[in-house]
Formats: sequence, C-alpha cells, structure tokens
Amino acid sequence: MVLYTAPFPNSCLSALHAVSWALIFPCYWLLDRLVASFIPIACQKRQRADDPCYLQLLCTVLFAPIYLALLVASLPFAFVGFLLWSPLQSARRPYIYSRLEDKGPAGEAALLSEWKGTGPGKSFCFATANLCLLPDSLARLNNVFNTQARAKEIGQRIRNGASRPQIKIYIDSPTNTSISAASFSSLVSPQGSDGMARAVPGSIKRTASVEYKGDSGRHPSEEAANGPASGDPAEGSSLEDACIVRIGSEEGGRPPEADDSAPGDQARNGAGGGPRGQTPNHSQQDGDSGSLGSPSASRESLVKVRDGSSGDPGSTNSKLPYKAPGVKKAAARKRRHPDEAFDHEVSAFFPANLDFLCLQEVFDKRAASKLKAQLHGYFEYILYDVGVYGCQGCCSFKCLNSGLFFASRYPIMDVAYHCYPNGRGSDGLASKGALFLKVQVGSTPQDQRIVGYISCTHLHALPEDSAIRCEQLDLLQDWLADFRKSTSSSSTANPEELVAFDVVCGDFNFDNCSSDDKLEQQHSLFTHYKDPCRLGPGEEKSWAIGTMLDIDNLYDEDVCTPDNLQKVLETEEGRREYLAFPTSKSSGAGQKGRKDLLKGNGRRIDYMLYAEEGLCPDWKAEVEEFSFITQLSGLTDHLPVAMRLMVSAGEEEA
Repeated sequence: MVLYTAPFPNSCLSALHAVSWALIFPCYWLLDRLVASFIPIACQKRQRADDPCYLQLLCTVLFAPIYLALLVASLPFAFVGFLLWSPLQSARRPYIYSRLEDKGPAGEAALLSEWKGTGPGKSFCFATANLCLLPDSLARLNNVFNTQARAKEIGQRIRNGASRPQIKIYIDSPTNTSISAASFSSLVSPQGSDGMARAVPGSIKRTASVEYKGDSGRHPSEEAANGPASGDPAEGSSLEDACIVRIGSEEGGRPPEADDSAPGDQARNGAGGGPRGQTPNHSQQDGDSGSLGSPSASRESLVKVRDGSSGDPGSTNSKLPYKAPGVKKAAARKRRHPDEAFDHEVSAFFPANLDFLCLQEVFDKRAASKLKAQLHGYFEYILYDVGVYGCQGCCSFKCLNSGLFFASRYPIMDVAYHCYPNGRGSDGLASKGALFLKVQVGSTPQDQRIVGYISCTHLHALPEDSAIRCEQLDLLQDWLADFRKSTSSSSTANPEELVAFDVVCGDFNFDNCSSDDKLEQQHSLFTHYKDPCRLGPGEEKSWAIGTMLDIDNLYDEDVCTPDNLQKVLETEEGRREYLAFPTSKSSGAGQKGRKDLLKGNGRRIDYMLYAEEGLCPDWKAEVEEFSFITQLSGLTDHLPVAMRLMVSAGEEEA
C-alpha cells in the first residue's frame, strides 16, 4: 500500500489549498483570540477574584475591540478563501504520513531483524492519551490553554520519558522479593567529569521527576531533525556503560533462595546473563512491569541503567536533570490480587522503549506539526492530520479533523481511516472516527513477515448518547474485520504473515462504573478484546483508577507536577479529590457532593484492549505491565495509559 506523504495528490491542488488557507487563517486566528480572551481558566478566575485590577482583565478590555475590528476586516478575505477551500476537500487525503529521513532502510532492517519469531518471545509497549489540543478558545472550556506551547511541551515530555535510561531494581531482603518502586521512575547516578555513570554503593533514593525543559546545548528543532541523541534507547545502545547499584538487606542477612517465582514472574535479569526472551532494545525495561524477577536469580540484586551516552555532552540521557526527593515506600506498584499475572502502577513517566503511541484530540494542525517535530526525535514513523473536512463521506459539515495521531518505532505497512457517520451536536463538527494500522515488527527465517494490528479511535462525547456510542463500536468492529481481511496476505508469492498482536485503544467516552453507561459496558467488543483493568460489566479491578481529571483542580499545587500527581493518585483520598467521577442524569447533586457517596476510583474512559484470538497459531499475547501516567500533568485533562504485551509461543512458559 502507498502511504500518503502529502494531503493532496498533486502540487497544483496543494498550492490552491495553501492560498485558500492563507486567506482564511487571519479570520480564524482573530476569532480564536477574541473568544479565548473571554474564557478564563481556573487560576485566572481566582486571580481576578482576588485582584479587581488583574492585568489579564485589563488586557481583555484593551485588546478585545482591536481583535473585533480586525476580525470584521478579515471576513471578506475569509469568505473568498472558504469558497476556494471547501471544494478542494473532496480531493484531500485522509491522513499525512511522515518518516524520519536520516534513519533510512538500514535502521528499519536492523529493527526488524531483532525478532525472528523464535525463542521465548518479545515485548511491545503501547500508550494512548487524550491531549486536548484544540483551538485555544475551545481548549479553555476544559481549563487548559496555550495550545501551541502545550503541544511542544507534550512532545518533549513524551520523548524524554520514552528515551530515558532503563532501570530494573531488585532488593536483597528476607521479606521483600518484589521490584522496587524506583524501577518505574528514573534514577540518577553520580557521574564523573567524563559524564560516565558510576557504581553507587549503599542505598537508593527513589527518583520521581524530570525537570521538563529543552535539552541544553541542543535545540529541540535540531533534535527533531537529526533524531534522538546518541544516548537514546532508540539507537540500540549497549549495556556496557551501565550504572550498577547494589542494594543490600537492611537486616544485613542473606536473601533466601526461592523455589518458584510468583505467578507471571520471569527471571529477566540474572547475575551474568542478558534478559530472557527480549531483544536488545527491550532488554531491561524501566517501567516494565516485568516480572519482578526470580529472587534466586542473583544473590546480590542489581540495578542496571542502560545509558548509551558514553560521556557525550550532547546526549539526551546525560543531560536530563533529575531530582531525588528521597525514599518512598517500595510499594508504588502493588499486586492487589494474588492471582494477578501482571504488574500495574501509577507512573510519573511514559514507559521506556515505548513502541507505539496513539493520541486523540490533536485537532489543531499547527499544534500537530509541533508535536510531530518533537516526537520525531524518538519515533521514526508518524501519521497526523487524520480525518476529513467539509462535506463528504460523513453526513454533516466537518470543521475539524478526527484529532487522531499515531507514532511508531516500527514501519507502517497499511493504513485505513473511517469517519463515524452518526455524530451529532458539537461532536458532529469534528470528523471523529477510527484509524486502523498494520505494522511490521519482525520477520521469520523463512521470510514471513511478523505483523501487528493497532486501532485508535475517539467515540462520541455527549453523555446522554449511549446508543450512538454503541453504533460506533459496532462500526469499529466491522471496519476492523474488513481491514484485517483486505490487508492479510497468504499467496505463494507473498508468504503468509504471522499476526503477533491486535490492539484497540482510544478515548471511548464511557466508563465501566457509571450506571448511565450500562449499554456500552455490555458491548460485544469486550468479548472479543480483553480489558486488563476490567473484571466484567460495571466491575473494575481494585487497582484501576480513572483517567479523567477534575478540570477545576488541574493547577492545584498538589497535582501540578508529575511527582505530585503520582503521589496524590496513589491514595484513595487524593483520587476522590482530583479525579472526575461519574455524573448521573437522574441526580442533581454536584461533583463535590457525589464524591462522598461514590465508590470506585473515578471515570476510566481511556482504554487499552488486546485480542487473545486471531493471532498466529500457538502464539499468545499476555500483559506484562499496565500503567497510568502522570507525566503530562498540567498539560491535559486526561491521564495517559500504557500497556506492555509479551508475545510468545504458546508452549513457552510465561
């Protein structure tokens, strides 16, 4: 399949579109600024209440008449531009594909050669997030603002989180054989003047934060153009330059030898060998649930940081400033159920070695370009500006695209996009739909391609429209089945492909605990795809938390940084204060009053599902780790979620 690298099939149409948008843009920008000036965010409301002469209020009074006058003057040009722009949309392609040029075929071949479909298996990491990158006037309705700056900052945070050093921490203790909480955070080790990591004796402090700012000495745009710095995991750096930290038992005793590891655990990091069943790029995953490792794998438990910076002052990893606030209890990641087969946590970072990123509400095209420029420092393949505009396929006129955005470390083979035809109200102005992708993740010694399927969607938002969301879920399943059928290959000339995983993710706009969402909770999608956080319709696992934040408290000091938000969400009291809880059409109580009566951990509307059927025979996909991520605190009103799948042969032991 040919992937579209430009929105129009020829340069003539592209030039006409550029002219039309140049005529429309001044009116669009002025209208956005005018409306935004009358929609204050929560902190501005508080400042205005405290200070009647608040500067922002004076600026509004001063600039609003200027915006209005210029807006009126720009209307004739915008009208001419719209007459030219609207018919061009029938020829517009449904997405734009971007590939980082300087990596080339050699890098792709090396990545695909990491896994041949043999051995214990390979892990793949997926993340999804709703970013609320709307025009600023609309974003302010969700208590976020400055869309362009947020897009750049979000891209930097995701890139820094995914490319940070990988850490596994095992603790020698007669009573504790679990992985340390620090394994899901970043760890800074003392460095010599040459920038090399040194062995750290004694105890370890849990590191919970990165100061999110541009890498000194390297401009973000330069990094976006040239790819990640030499220390990024994406470069496949070796484990030679590793920080090794020994953590002894407080009692000074020898750790007992264990006969068997906990269910789902695997000895991933022995005393001398590399990790079992993982490729070099996934060898030791920080934020990897992983199994906690067998306690008998080594008498002296180690922390290994994979850092390929080798003293390069321009290296991303060597320049990220960390702060270590001190030791926190080593129970940030718990197994709430004895039979739980995977780890789960609230993490201050995106998982290291993130493979696939699915985003929603990237509606603003300028913000999408800024986000793409930042993420290209880590992801080689990106799809953005997904959707349709104007009057076509979908019933109503579309002013905004779908808001879907996809980034991948692995090559994209096929793409399909479909717009939901039943959107109504404010949702009908955006071309919300589903994006289907087929990616290649390896090849067998017989030259059979190993592929995976990923579906990203954003369902109808209006809370009273359960029937519309169910219709959209029906369409999602039908479109996905058609996509798999049309892109599968089994001819002699083109060897049969082996399917490693099938993942569906996105913002579903319903939760699994609200009585008003019972119709969606019982949809057949959940019989074909497994939700790691769900026990059944209306019943969540005890460790699952909501992904929708209470927008009125986004900028409170207690939750304004990733560390603070992580700590708050680890407590039931904090979750009730800062997460959004289900609303009831039959209840007139306010959000504050309902929280005292409700049980559960908030509205989880961002989903990550995976299929256990329809894969290569004798292969199975199992969750290794599931995490709720606070790294985008203050930048969006949703919590990103991430899942790591281990794909292995069925007869292999987990």
